[in-house]
Amino acid sequence: MKFCSLYSGSSGNSLFISCYGTSLLVDAGKNGKQIEKQLFEVGEDPHDLNGILITHEHSDHIAGAGVLSRRYHIPVYANFNTWEEIGDKIGKIAPENRIIFENRIPFTLGEMQCLAFKTSHDAADSVGFSLTDGHHRICIATDTGFVTDDLRENLPGSDLIYLESNHDIGMLETGSYPFYLKQRIKGARGHLSNDDAAAFAAELVRYGTDKLTLAHLSSENNLPMLAHQTAVRVFSENGIVPGKDVSLEVAPRSAPGQIHLL
Repeated sequence: MKFCSLYSGSSGNSLFISCYGTSLLVDAGKNGKQIEKQLFEVGEDPHDLNGILITHEHSDHIAGAGVLSRRYHIPVYANFNTWEEIGDKIGKIAPENRIIFENRIPFTLGEMQCLAFKTSHDAADSVGFSLTDGHHRICIATDTGFVTDDLRENLPGSDLIYLESNHDIGMLETGSYPFYLKQRIKGARGHLSNDDAAAFAAELVRYGTDKLTLAHLSSENNLPMLAHQTAVRVFSENGIVPGKDVSLEVAPRSAPGQIHLL
């Protein structure tokens, strides 16, 4: 399996995953040309995409999905409630390319088996994804206010995990955001903090995960260095050595991340 983050953060999110000739995006939250550019940069052709999986309907996750689907005749996958909220936000999608999956029921996309599991976010029915080729497993878990039971059930044992580490609590509390927005971000349907992400990540490493990408960092309330340092500190407290026990990276906001081959 091949994995690479293309964009990560509140200004747009998109990931590329491929396996045995099957290629897909998880989210398409930038415009079509921007996503095409990043795909070519990592040696991939958008003509080869077999699907776009949607985590939820917020614009930083769907902005380019309609354009890419129409341009390359790509199926778009989302659960029923998310499709209802998307409505006409991404333009017309050909009926045959409007695919509905059910949470917690595995479905096949080419050579990959996919499973959507619930996250806790202020969206209609937000999800993360578990993707496997039968030998390796990648999990995507962003846009969640806390570590849900579904995350604890589905992420352990994954080879690679793409995990939200959205904000530093101190930066958020002293920052310029209005009170209501700070409460939303910190709330149970908001975003995962560096501290909560690091604590959960330490659990996951103990369960065998050896590749971890911290993702969806806020541009206003976080810094890549802070997210990384928080994880390293918590790992150290738990006897985990980055570089030895786990490969740890922070997904860049507007550039491709590290290419992982499993």
